[in-house]
Amino acid sequence: MPNLNIAYLGPEDLVKELGKKGTSTDITFYNMKKGGVTLTIIEPSRYPEKLSSLFYTASLADLAVLVIDALSAKLGEIILMLNAAGVKDGVFILRNYLDKGQIAPLIRGTVLEQYTELPDDPVVLREWLWNRAGEQKSARNTEKGSVPIDHHFNVKGIGTVILGCVQEGTIRRHDQLTVHPLGKQAQIRSIQMHDDDAEEASAGDRVGLALKGIEADDLDRGFVLSSDPRIISSLKITGTADIIPYWPQPLKEQMVLYAGHWMQFLPCRVSAVSDAGDFRKPTLTLEFERELIYLPGSVIILHYLESEKLRIVGTITIG
Repeated sequence: MPNLNIAYLGPEDLVKELGKKGTSTDITFYNMKKGGVTLTIIEPSRYPEKLSSLFYTASLADLAVLVIDALSAKLGEIILMLNAAGVKDGVFILRNYLDKGQIAPLIRGTVLEQYTELPDDPVVLREWLWNRAGEQKSARNTEKGSVPIDHHFNVKGIGTVILGCVQEGTIRRHDQLTVHPLGKQAQIRSIQMHDDDAEEASAGDRVGLALKGIEADDLDRGFVLSSDPRIISSLKITGTADIIPYWPQPLKEQMVLYAGHWMQFLPCRVSAVSDAGDFRKPTLTLEFERELIYLPGSVIILHYLESEKLRIVGTITIG
C-alpha cells in the first residue's frame, strides 16, 4: 500500500478539506485512503511559536503543500526549513493576489524552484496529491528497518503502542527491535497502517506498532526502534557544516544550538570550530546531554532559538 507523507504549511481551512483529522499534539495528522493508496498529511500545529513543530513536519515529509498568503518572515523561515530538510517535491498555492514573480526571489536557489503552482481549489489539490501518491512504488526490500517514534502511549488490553514513520528498510510482525538509545529489546506484536492490519511496512509507511517487552513510560519522542546494526547513539558528533547564506557571522565555541534529526530536536553545545577561512563551511564538534541517534552520513539541521529573526543556521553532515 503506497503512502505519501505530506507537509501542509498554510491556513487550516484548506487542510480540513483534505483528510480526516487524527493524532494532534504539536503536529497534527490528517489521513486519507483510496483503494490501495494512502496519504498522511502533517501540519505544524504549534508553529511559529515552536520551531520544533515546523522541523518535525518537514522531517517527516516526502513532499510539501505551501499556501502563501503574504510575503513575511514566517514564509522565509518555512522556505529555509524545507530547503534544509531537502523536501524537493511539492506545490505552492498563492492567495491575496500574489503572483509567482513576487515569490521568485525568495525561492531562487532552493528546492522550491521545482515546486508546481496550483490554483486555490481543494478538489484540484486533492486530485494532484492522489496522482502523486499513485506514482509511488511500494519498495519492499530485505533491508533492516528503523522507526523513529513520534507518539507513544499505553492502550488498555493491548499494551504499549507507538506511532511513527518507517525511516528506512522494512519491519515485520514479530521482529525483535532494539530501542535506541536505551539498548532494550522490544518485539512487534502487530502493525497497523491507516487502521488496517499489516504483516510488514517499508520506508515511507506511517505505522502504529503494538510492542511487547517495553513499557510506554520507558519511551520518548525521538527514540528509534531498529534492527539495523549501523544505528549509532552518541553524546558527541563531528562533521562538516553548511551554513545558510543569510547567517551573519561565524559560529563560536560554547554556542547552544538545537540539532534536528528524524524525530529528535536536541540542545547541543558547540565544543570546537575550525573553518579554514570559510566560516560557512566549518568543521564542528557538538556535544549533547542526551544521545543523538543517527546513521553514518546523516544530515542534521541546526537551529538557533535565541535569535528573534533567523532561527535556522544550516546543516551538518556526520562522517
